[in-house]
Amino acid sequence: MKGIAIGLSSNSKAILKRLQKTEFVNEIYIASSLKNDDLEDDLVKIQKPKEILLKKWPEIDLIIFIGSIGASIRIVNPFLTSKDQDPGVIVIDKKCSKIVPLIGLHQSNTQNIAFQISNLFGGQIIETNNANDQNFLNLDSFGNQWGWKRSGKIQNWSKLVINQSKNKEIFCKQLSGNSLWKTSESGEIINEIHEKETEKPDSIFHVSIFETHVTTWHPPVLWIGIGCERNTSKELIANSLNNFLELGNISQHSIAGFATIDIKKDEKGILELAEENNLPLKFFTKEDLSKIIVPNPSSVVQKEIGTSSVAEASCLLAAGEESKLLEEKRIFKNQSGAVTIAIAESKNQYYPTNGEIHIIGSGPGDISFLTNNARKALSRCTVWIGYKMYLDLIKPLKRSDQVLIESKLTEEKERCSKAIKLAEEGIKVALISSGESGFYGMAGLLLELLQKIKKEYRPYFEVHPGISSVQLAAALSGAPLMNDFCSISLSDKLTPWPLIEKKIEGALIGDFVIALFNPQSIERNWQLKSAIDLCLKSRRGDTPVLIARQVGRENQSRKFFTLNTIPFKEIDMLSIIIIGNSQTTLVDEIFLTPRGYLQN
Repeated sequence: MKGIAIGLSSNSKAILKRLQKTEFVNEIYIASSLKNDDLEDDLVKIQKPKEILLKKWPEIDLIIFIGSIGASIRIVNPFLTSKDQDPGVIVIDKKCSKIVPLIGLHQSNTQNIAFQISNLFGGQIIETNNANDQNFLNLDSFGNQWGWKRSGKIQNWSKLVINQSKNKEIFCKQLSGNSLWKTSESGEIINEIHEKETEKPDSIFHVSIFETHVTTWHPPVLWIGIGCERNTSKELIANSLNNFLELGNISQHSIAGFATIDIKKDEKGILELAEENNLPLKFFTKEDLSKIIVPNPSSVVQKEIGTSSVAEASCLLAAGEESKLLEEKRIFKNQSGAVTIAIAESKNQYYPTNGEIHIIGSGPGDISFLTNNARKALSRCTVWIGYKMYLDLIKPLKRSDQVLIESKLTEEKERCSKAIKLAEEGIKVALISSGESGFYGMAGLLLELLQKIKKEYRPYFEVHPGISSVQLAAALSGAPLMNDFCSISLSDKLTPWPLIEKKIEGALIGDFVIALFNPQSIERNWQLKSAIDLCLKSRRGDTPVLIARQVGRENQSRKFFTLNTIPFKEIDMLSIIIIGNSQTTLVDEIFLTPRGYLQN
């Protein structure tokens, strides 16, 4: 994304620099006709607004103004052409307390960006879009967040949106691509198409690979298999592909990638075509290609390179299981070479460069503990995946166009695999952990799985830190973690118990304050007692201990005990235990491990 931010007054410099740290803004300006050395530096430029936009308007996707809405409108008004071509415009007040998406709510994704800025800065978003008031699906833009591309004249899409705003029934016929969008609150309003509705194009949109409809979203599900003579030109390959697609009324927007045999890794024409279209290119060995059954095997190709098919076999192999050969191979020739092309349709979309996985630590419970950074990520993501109880805690932040995928407590691997699959399809996904995702949470497992994917095919990921239950438990009780401490999980489902014992022994030798996670369950009912007995060999029986339960939630509690008086029957998986070290004190219910400041 190419974005700029313009401050309309001299006191907007701090906000401008905060905006430049986001992915939305590349350059920042203060609008002025006067040179001011105090304002201008290596990051902020001083320039007249008209001069800025004369140069930047044709190339930018987004403009953010800091200041008056009226002034912002007057500045952009002479440059406006059509909503399909203009960049998005957002206006933020000087205190960052109000964020107004002004132009490009659909095409430029301005509304979603405004939500992210609102959550990041803690400001209130001011919405005037009719679709949000009535939980309408933004028909002419929602497909972007599902990894799709749009075709059809803007006038036809506008008619569809106008009919929706008049509360007329809207219909969809989906022939390919991910259909999860239908489970969102906004998606549920859209009707399945009926035969009698096919004559009403102003009330219908399609999700399809074909170009034959008036308004269509195109999922990336097509793999183009290519075989060619050595040194065949890129122009021949590209022109042949265009002709092939046109004959079948197939949209280029639905191409997921290209595929060929590995001996073509240095074939300039194929490499240039993939690079020019910013699409992946997969290579397969002759052994793998030989295993694929194709309708048009070639004995000539078999004799020359060791497999009877390149184009048909490679596109089917790239498209994966349950794929189908949409278009059998066709050969194109001219003086610059020869190329064979075939097309396979995959069951699944593939657009990993558009997909993202945001691993979010949602905090210990109450939504107030969710960081602004995590809120921003949640507003960016179309799909949220997590354990149902954790999703329920953050559900008030969900928009009507977003989808929740709930799972059970023990389905961590399935959750991560689902997140990766959706991100590979081009969808932005939030994977939810309670507390901090890097503390016994989902981050580690997800990253282990991502490491198994080749870097060039790996979707973007980001870990968003959260407040851990141990931090909140410590804060509720005083400051027991002021000096060196460690955390140990007592669950031996993934870690052998002898290794856990060694960790406890090491912590005791080092005189660490010890936080115990996953202390006890119905199935694991002896490990906690064993761990405390181990502690009593090195620490006094009157060492203070905190038992905090359900921290950050409605039934939150904190109780103080000693190593000698721990009530084992009251402890479960919703509890966290903090065991003091030799210096820890408990005075008037202030749980404290001194740092040593008063000794100096």
